[in-house]
Amino acid sequence: MKFKNTEVYGFKHALRGMRNPKNSWNKSDSVFGYDQCVIGKNDMKLAQQLIIAGSEHRKFMRQIFVSVDITAPLYWYKEFDTYKVGTVANSTSTMHKLATTPITIECFEIDDYDNSIFTNPEEIEYLIQFLESLRTKYLDTKDKRYWKELIRWLPESWLQTRTVTMSYENLLAMCSKGQRRFHKLNEWSGQDDNSKPNFISWARTLPYAQELIFIDEVEES
Repeated sequence: MKFKNTEVYGFKHALRGMRNPKNSWNKSDSVFGYDQCVIGKNDMKLAQQLIIAGSEHRKFMRQIFVSVDITAPLYWYKEFDTYKVGTVANSTSTMHKLATTPITIECFEIDDYDNSIFTNPEEIEYLIQFLESLRTKYLDTKDKRYWKELIRWLPESWLQTRTVTMSYENLLAMCSKGQRRFHKLNEWSGQDDNSKPNFISWARTLPYAQELIFIDEVEES
């Protein structure tokens, strides 16, 4: 799993709008530069109060946006796709590009792959060879039957890259304790092996993630 080209934007207008309901702009103490944002104590206190008060009060979180290129297996995207509201993604095309490059083991999620649990580990190689043979036969013949079978038998561990846009509100929902923070998939939480990239560890690298996204941990401490 990989995360590249992370961009975060919107703090300035989100924090300004946060103070609109009570016309309290004069209390704002954050500092914004060309490529940085320093949230002041007054603004942070109000932001956290609104977050704790509930989704109807923390609308400013929906105005802080994150864009990132995520390379992950299809089985992870199946769960990520349950968060449809407020998220947008453009993916590399399996439909158009699957047959253009050789199929090797590097095309699949193998970060925590353990072949010791298989009676015949070589069966994985047979599967990859089978898929590659379908790909080459399709290229040689242009017979769509081979392409269809390639699509049909492609494992869910196939890696796909998507450019994803979401908000801090989306991240707050995904990273909560009741959702994905302690998920059994390493791609979400890395519980079994946090040395590999995972969604929760990536989210923790975002600006003010601890104070805004993982605020429940701040409350506990």
